[in-house]
Amino acid sequence: MLKPEPQLPPEPATQRAKFIVGGILAVLLIGGVVVVVIRGFQATALAAATQEHAKRYVTTTLPQQAGNGVPLTLPGTLLGINEATVYARSNGYILRWTKDIGSSVKKGDLLAEITAPEINKELSQAIAAREQAASGEALAKITAERWKSLRDKDAVTQQELDDRQSAYLQAQANLAATQANEARLRDLQGFNRVVSPFDGVVTSRRIDVGDLVDAGNGGAGKALFTVAQVDPLRLYVWVPQVYAQQIKVGDVVKVSLPERQGEEYQGTIARTARAIDTATRTMQVEIRVPNPKDALISGAYVQATLPIKQDGVALLVPTNVLLFRPDGPRVAAVDAGGRVRMIAVTLGTDFGSTVAVTSGLHADDRIILNPADSLVDGDIVTLSAQNEGR
Repeated sequence: MLKPEPQLPPEPATQRAKFIVGGILAVLLIGGVVVVVIRGFQATALAAATQEHAKRYVTTTLPQQAGNGVPLTLPGTLLGINEATVYARSNGYILRWTKDIGSSVKKGDLLAEITAPEINKELSQAIAAREQAASGEALAKITAERWKSLRDKDAVTQQELDDRQSAYLQAQANLAATQANEARLRDLQGFNRVVSPFDGVVTSRRIDVGDLVDAGNGGAGKALFTVAQVDPLRLYVWVPQVYAQQIKVGDVVKVSLPERQGEEYQGTIARTARAIDTATRTMQVEIRVPNPKDALISGAYVQATLPIKQDGVALLVPTNVLLFRPDGPRVAAVDAGGRVRMIAVTLGTDFGSTVAVTSGLHADDRIILNPADSLVDGDIVTLSAQNEGR
């Protein structure tokens, strides 16, 4: 009877291979479970994100009461109520000047003196001519009287008397002409004194001693001085056509300087052009600004704030709430349930960043800022966090 062969233990390499295969299978199984779990979480997050992104977040605001409207601020330049550039009225040289820039002057104060030798000589000649004409006129008068007495005695003819009387009349005319020429030259000589035309301040001096000046203005003559009356000052602004109907003479205007923050000066609308400039579509407005303490300077850049009054009861809304549709302007309002309601509105005065709504809107309507063009009635929206506290 044969004995069974004894079983040999498995070789170590084979046993190790089985362990490796088993480990790989276990890792793959665990990895598959992890992938399934992760994909489940990702699907849930994706669904939540998709739902979140599907929401339409909006920011809303409430209309504001228009009251008396909003102020309109426009730039302008202060000018003297009267400003004059003084020119010479006679030809000559500057003998002396008495006032410099910044000097306060009264009407008739001497600003400068001009020496004009030519005018002095012409005046001397005119005086001599006037004396000569006066002597001739006196002789012609005596002659005419003598010939009249001779005519009364019938010693001369009427023709001879008429000749003497005509000579007398001609002598009178010659005397009047020389007197007028003398008066003209005396007036020109008086223009050698350059005086201030009104009370004010000398804002510029363009001459010095010895300068040659010519009579006239513009391109023909040299400007000597500029004088400005600085109390009150005048200010011109150009109001856009849309506000022109709200500007009234007598309205109080606030004037401020950019370099003086917090300081304001009051002015009054003195007059308006009562016409729109077709080139700029604006209306010129003159404002008078009292300046008793010389706090304001002529030529300064300022900003004028005009009171623009809105007629009737109106609400003010930002211009970025408007939707312009073919059937007219609309605003998008949101009710308590987050549902959009499109409201037809009637617009009033445009104030730039805001516009008046005269009908269609209520003070408690919550309207959407920067609404999308795709919004329609019934859309559901979600209020953004910016609306907290509003």
